[in-house]
Amino acid sequence: MSNNDNKNSFAVFGLLFGAMCWGIVWYPYRIMAEAGVSGVVSSFYTYAIATALVGLYFARHWRSIFKLPLSIFWLGIIAGWTNLSYVLAVIDGEVMRVMLLFYLSPLWTLILAHFLLDEKPHLAGVIAIVASLLGAYIMLNDSTSGGFPMPKNSAEWLALSSGFGFSLTNVITRKSIHLSLLAKSLSIWIGVIAFSLLAAPFIQLPFTSPSAFSLINWLVMVAIALLLVAATFFVQYGVTKIEATRASVLFLFELVVAAIASNYLVNERMDFHEWVGGGLIVVAAVFAAFNHRD
Repeated sequence: MSNNDNKNSFAVFGLLFGAMCWGIVWYPYRIMAEAGVSGVVSSFYTYAIATALVGLYFARHWRSIFKLPLSIFWLGIIAGWTNLSYVLAVIDGEVMRVMLLFYLSPLWTLILAHFLLDEKPHLAGVIAIVASLLGAYIMLNDSTSGGFPMPKNSAEWLALSSGFGFSLTNVITRKSIHLSLLAKSLSIWIGVIAFSLLAAPFIQLPFTSPSAFSLINWLVMVAIALLLVAATFFVQYGVTKIEATRASVLFLFELVVAAIASNYLVNERMDFHEWVGGGLIVVAAVFAAFNHRD
């Protein structure tokens, strides 16, 4: 196997591992919400912990911060909103419905990558995206309500906006090859911290002080932070090495993890048509992985 094949294989692994982390991270956030800590507050602390851990490790590179280009600013804003809105959506909404609205992102990625990256989708990529969207439609479709599936509450609109932000984040990451993996990751986390502070005055629950947390609360938040660090580094590496459209489809593996986790952890059951749709999404992800040429 060539060196390029090894890099591509590791990039695919990175995306799938990141998807697994994002498919389960909603659960500890819900634990925090049940303890009376809002999603905005828990996002602030968990991303602050992640930033502190990585920032301390790479503190010797602090001078390079002043040499970063403007694109890092836009990445931080867009990815910050993407991650915060995702957390808020999965805390308050139905996990699988939120996930599926988020994963309309392959459609946004296809459009954005065409206009911003000049990427021409291969036939396999188009087939995979169509199959994944068809799977999402089948899973979301409720025969009792009729009409085209649409967001029905604020959590689902947040999920939709997060999916678009995720696609734009991937495209900017792919375009910003001059930025280091560390710079991209820290900008994302700082973006979440900034948005959390901006949103703090508008939440109903008070902004919890550090002294109010129990040991269990801190352990949960540190666990979330470690998941965030792992997921961010792996995903940022993957989307840097793989075309944006393919990366977006591979990341649909998160749906599989979320479906299993929501079933066993919070007893959210999936109907037969949801399993059929989920199966289509899995097939699309595997098809994209084995039928793509960089």
